[in-house]
Amino acid sequence: MHKKCFKDVAGFDDRAILFIGLPLAGMLVSLLLFSDFYEQGSWRFLAVCIPMSLVYTSVFWFSLREIYYRVKLRFPTFQDLGKRIAVMFAAFIAVFAVVNVVLDAIFILVFPSQVYQSKLLMELTITLLISSLVIMIYEAISFYLQLQVAVAEKADLMRQHAESQLEGLRNQVNPHFLFNSLNTLICLIPEDAEKAVRFVQQLSKVYRYVLESRDAKTIPLQEELEFLHAYIFLQKERFGENLQVEVGHLDDLADRRILPLSLQMLFENAIKHNVISAEKPLRIELFVEKTAGGDHGLVLRNRLQRKNQVMDSTGVGLQNIQDRYRILTDRSVEIIISQDYFTVLLPLLPAAEQPILGA
Repeated sequence: MHKKCFKDVAGFDDRAILFIGLPLAGMLVSLLLFSDFYEQGSWRFLAVCIPMSLVYTSVFWFSLREIYYRVKLRFPTFQDLGKRIAVMFAAFIAVFAVVNVVLDAIFILVFPSQVYQSKLLMELTITLLISSLVIMIYEAISFYLQLQVAVAEKADLMRQHAESQLEGLRNQVNPHFLFNSLNTLICLIPEDAEKAVRFVQQLSKVYRYVLESRDAKTIPLQEELEFLHAYIFLQKERFGENLQVEVGHLDDLADRRILPLSLQMLFENAIKHNVISAEKPLRIELFVEKTAGGDHGLVLRNRLQRKNQVMDSTGVGLQNIQDRYRILTDRSVEIIISQDYFTVLLPLLPAAEQPILGA
């Protein structure tokens, strides 16, 4: 497995920051810590102190950079910022203690006769401020890039949503459905005029719902079910007892919301891709069950009796539903295919739930 590098975790390449920041931070540390020696003109002492400051800064910077990489890898999201800050502060104290002890030891070793009083509080303050500034820069750049990615993903999802709506309408108001419905109506008119009138009423209800719901992100389950009953009526007139539909008790969840036309698309998918005959009637069930997370899900299940099709299904309809649900909720559409059944579980959304991406 490829190990993630710093760029993969932070989201950017920090070589430019290192190239510019390290010399500046090193000189700043040197000026602040050894200002007395600059005033005294102790250039022999400073000739060693300045490089040591750069080494000190580099060791400190790269130590915190490595810790930042590992903390960011463990807590990557913006919501984890508090955890990252807490861990980074604890790591800063540990690194400061180690580096400060080593630095003092080097000073004593290099200048045994030179009186150098370690200003612990000043060193801690200066180092903390510079380290905080560096980490803030890293976090700001990372947040900005994540925001840019989120904006791009939102734009892409909204584009997919618009395309999905268009594709959804194309799937619903398609010539085949209308053609089959009109053929059924032609057969009904001479045989049973009263039933033909009911057929036209239900057909009208179907197309009215399609047109009225096309701009809605979600719709009450009760309205979707009323539309579905009209759609089932039309299909049962076409297939008779060869199509068996069982809708469970859903009244308790009637105010929950669902993606418009999703149930019809799933019914149409089942009818389109399965054998429906007197020998092999197609059974479709619709019921509610609780998901692993405790939420309610609407389950549509049909017997799997595939047609011998020349071309396999493209899965456009199911992908359409999944893409549209991605915009509405973080709960996913589940698709389960067993030897005997094809099952789809649709999340039921609370009445007050708003889409993640807004309007």
